[in-house]
Amino acid sequence: MSEREPQDYPDGSVGRYVRERWGTEPSATHRPRDRAPVPPAPRPEPEFESRPTPRQYLDAPARPVAEVWGRAADPRSVEDLEAELEAPNPPHGAGPGAPRRTEPGTPAQAAPPPAEPPAGPPSAGPLPPPPAPSPRPPRPSGSGWTDPGAVAAQEAQRARIGEADLAGAADLSSARLLRPSKRPPQSGWRRVVYRLSGRLINPGESPADIRKRELTTRVNQPLLGCYKIAMLSLKGGVGKTTMTATLGATFASLRGDRVVAVDANPDRGTLSQKIPLETSATVRHLLRDAQRVRRYTDVRAYTSQGPSRLEVLASDQDPAVSEAFSEDDYRRTVNLLEHFYNIVLTDCGTGLMHSAMYGVLGVADQLIIVSSGSIDGARSASATMDWLDAHGHADLVANAVAVINCVHRRAGGVDLDRVAEHFALRCRAVVRVPFDAHLEEGAEVDLDRLDPATRIALLELAASVADGFPS
Repeated sequence: MSEREPQDYPDGSVGRYVRERWGTEPSATHRPRDRAPVPPAPRPEPEFESRPTPRQYLDAPARPVAEVWGRAADPRSVEDLEAELEAPNPPHGAGPGAPRRTEPGTPAQAAPPPAEPPAGPPSAGPLPPPPAPSPRPPRPSGSGWTDPGAVAAQEAQRARIGEADLAGAADLSSARLLRPSKRPPQSGWRRVVYRLSGRLINPGESPADIRKRELTTRVNQPLLGCYKIAMLSLKGGVGKTTMTATLGATFASLRGDRVVAVDANPDRGTLSQKIPLETSATVRHLLRDAQRVRRYTDVRAYTSQGPSRLEVLASDQDPAVSEAFSEDDYRRTVNLLEHFYNIVLTDCGTGLMHSAMYGVLGVADQLIIVSSGSIDGARSASATMDWLDAHGHADLVANAVAVINCVHRRAGGVDLDRVAEHFALRCRAVVRVPFDAHLEEGAEVDLDRLDPATRIALLELAASVADGFPS
């Protein structure tokens, strides 16, 4: 028997080769390595594919759902579902699908088992008609429809707490959210107790502190544009220039505005001596360089400023030169200053017939007529009012503020109350400024060195003037 290899057999039978070669049956381990893969057995078709589709039930579209899934279709329409969604939520446990409550000790009722889907092919008979939907109220047409339940709830809430409380609840201002607290005292024994207790004991403000705060509020009322104030007096030595400096310093220290005082006295005015002198420039230099003034810093080069932020525009010290300061010059000066300052005070001279006086009265918004505590000072102030009334300035007199300045320590036997009553009949307000040793010196004015009574009087004067600001 010739030797044959396994490849010599056309069918590649390894078993035949082993039997011819060794005369034995091949073992289970001898298998051909390049045997063809066995194709997988075909998978059975899924059971649900053999079930009818919805297209086969044109007469009843809900029938396949009941037959395939074992439950009936929801008979409610889209409009029914929208109505249920828009309705207010029922209380817990009151809905149709809510679980029933059981009393303590009572065994809970078991839920019915879910219905099993019917086996086998569906019956050919038609399904029973679905139950009729529950009646619902018709929905109004249009986009402005509101829920009646929500409207009723809002009306009930308003009736319960009131419209005023609703408006207050929506207010988030600081006055409503912050708890009310006492203001700390600023002077007197109340301040001493407040400081010694480590700010734990707050007796509150004293009547003097309350009055001072109220006056400060009046001084700080808003002002639009430029307000021009003229200080007048026919008699010298009544403290008109001092009142101009102290009133301007009070305004400048309390308000955030720019305040300037102009010395329009033709007889060598002394207004520039009431504050530290920073420049030798005068109003004449400002008028000469008016074409080059474009900014506030340009004007600032011609004024001097005191510790209170009051600025002073000085006049010429030579009386012969100052005579040239005419009505036109004053109007040009004020028209230039009103672009950079909110309050302009003018310290006028004693001569009412001076040319610059017509310009002062022509542009002034308010007058302050200064009188001393003496009889001749009161008569001079009253004569000033008479002259103004006779020359067509009665409106300025009616809106003016009269100042009774006690330039001497004692006024003798003059009844200042009677003097104040006389001016009160002709002016809008009357203010009495007591004697002050610091003002009697005639030097630079320092508000911190004034007596408390003088400070309050100046504060009352500034508040009375601010009451005339245009609203």
